[in-house]
Amino acid sequence: MFHLFQVSLEIPPSGVRGLILPLFFGFVSAFIGIIPPGLINMTAAKINLKEGKRNALWFALGAILIICIQVFFAILFAKIINRRPDLVILLREIGFGIFSTLSIYFLWLAKKPKEKTKKLKKNSKTSRFFLGMLLSALNLFPIPYYVFISITLASYTLFSFDTTSILIFVNGVVLGSFLVFYFYISFFNRIKNKGDFIIKNMNTIMGSITGLISILTLLNIIKYYW
Repeated sequence: MFHLFQVSLEIPPSGVRGLILPLFFGFVSAFIGIIPPGLINMTAAKINLKEGKRNALWFALGAILIICIQVFFAILFAKIINRRPDLVILLREIGFGIFSTLSIYFLWLAKKPKEKTKKLKKNSKTSRFFLGMLLSALNLFPIPYYVFISITLASYTLFSFDTTSILIFVNGVVLGSFLVFYFYISFFNRIKNKGDFIIKNMNTIMGSITGLISILTLLNIIKYYW
């Protein structure tokens, strides 16, 4: 297992493409994964409204630190799985079942979310940093999400599991995550009415996203067998 953690910062043969693609896909996958209103980004926005931008940014940095760690280990796990084609297709089939179930739940079974207003006590930037870490650590979705993303990209030769690509991908995730958090912190108050509309229709949005992922995964499974 030690060889998984060996550092080899050689640029892959693809040159600049091998540097840009991991950064780009890391950025885009983080942006897509975090942009829907959720507990962490909405908390960052509320901290900004109640306590100011500085505390909100410290909260976001704490969340991003944990996301960075989660993504790194998710890709290492995906690297192991990727060596076993049978496990890759099994993971896709499991993913198809999970995302299909989530689509059905969000589109037809889930109740419409109600807007809740909670008072946030004013705290120090250190406590907000650790709160960001705590809430992010409780959110385990990034691990299977980035396992799925990295394996899918690798299947299309858009990502390789060498150390350089992994580190660049993680940096892309950090940049994408920070941009989304900064957007929520800086502009949430201006788009609050639109934000309320998004929250009320979050089940439809999430159901559509998981449905699209299910269709793409199903096509990949069909392509493997036929």
